[in-house]
Amino acid sequence: MRRLAAALAALALTLGPPAAAEPGGGTPFAGFLAELRRDAAARGITDATFDAAFRDVRAPDPAILARTRGQGEFSRPVWDYLVGAVSPGRIARGQARGRTLAATLRAIEDRYGVPGSVVLAIWGVESDFGASAGTVPTIRALTTLAVAGHRGTLFRDELLGALQVLQRGDVTPAAMTGSWAGAMGQVQFLPSTYLGHAVDFDGDGRRDIWRDDADALASIAAYLKDLGWNPSLSWGYEVRLPEGFDLASPAAELPDFAGRGVVRADGRALPRTGKASLFLPGGLGGPAFLLTGNFEVIRGYNTSDSYALAVGHLADRLAGGPPLAAPWPVKAPRLDTAGLKALQQGLAGKGFYQGEADGRAGPKLREAVRRYQIDAGLPADGYASPALLAHLQGR
Repeated sequence: MRRLAAALAALALTLGPPAAAEPGGGTPFAGFLAELRRDAAARGITDATFDAAFRDVRAPDPAILARTRGQGEFSRPVWDYLVGAVSPGRIARGQARGRTLAATLRAIEDRYGVPGSVVLAIWGVESDFGASAGTVPTIRALTTLAVAGHRGTLFRDELLGALQVLQRGDVTPAAMTGSWAGAMGQVQFLPSTYLGHAVDFDGDGRRDIWRDDADALASIAAYLKDLGWNPSLSWGYEVRLPEGFDLASPAAELPDFAGRGVVRADGRALPRTGKASLFLPGGLGGPAFLLTGNFEVIRGYNTSDSYALAVGHLADRLAGGPPLAAPWPVKAPRLDTAGLKALQQGLAGKGFYQGEADGRAGPKLREAVRRYQIDAGLPADGYASPALLAHLQGR
């Protein structure tokens, strides 16, 4: 999902009008399929598998192209995203599913070292615990994105990967469904992620992330383990900062943070070992978090900070933890996509930011903002605000 998020962001920036899609047209869809068939054969995909996969695919789907313009976790403020992702209804459904699948989740945690609450949380955010896994045929979705894409070969490679999944016999073309972006099943794996990390947990000979809860949950855990999950730490902790806390040193050992007066919001002690970094997703006026390396592992599933924070907080709530203690600055002005692009461009002009001005507030922009704030003598909370943009433009 990390590559998917980056590719969709790039596609939304560069996508022009759809190319002619009918077989035999100006940019022949038939020609695309002919070249794809040759590459598929080189990967061991038979003509029978290829023909079955494309039996009902006649052209790129304009409805899918229309959905490439943005993703909620990148275009909404974090607190708006959390309202839906960590709703009371989702918490209740997740806890109920956790009770039903308790033995399976314990076995998965024993094998992969990932807490059941974290596995449940990703399952909940990705597909509402399997209830909304997506109904778009994966071959149609990936074909559409592969034909329309202007940057690299990611979606074409994923299409070939989907054909490999079909060749293996794990799923039929009709049952291979998921999101409009080609992510599959209850866990929303791209085909390459499926091929590299999905598991057959129940031993029936198929890695079924579409209809088998045990395989879906274990595949999430196996993927997180492969990404580097540390069983000895949580994803992070909501904390309270002492007055006058030095924001210019946002990364340290957890005991060092405790020694500087940082306390957990729930009153429990911080762990005695492990590294963490301070995260203020709403600036100094909102909740503060100490993030461990496991937060970055969750971001490996999806690069959005909002997504990773939602998964972490939902996992805590599913395990019986409290709501966030600090309020979000819901009424404070915020930068829209155009404002974030202007901030990126301004910071780049002063040597603080490198990379594309994509209008997304992620770790790269957060660190650039923090360095600019330190240089300008401002509180270094790393938060991209309208006031910061005005300061930058007026300096």
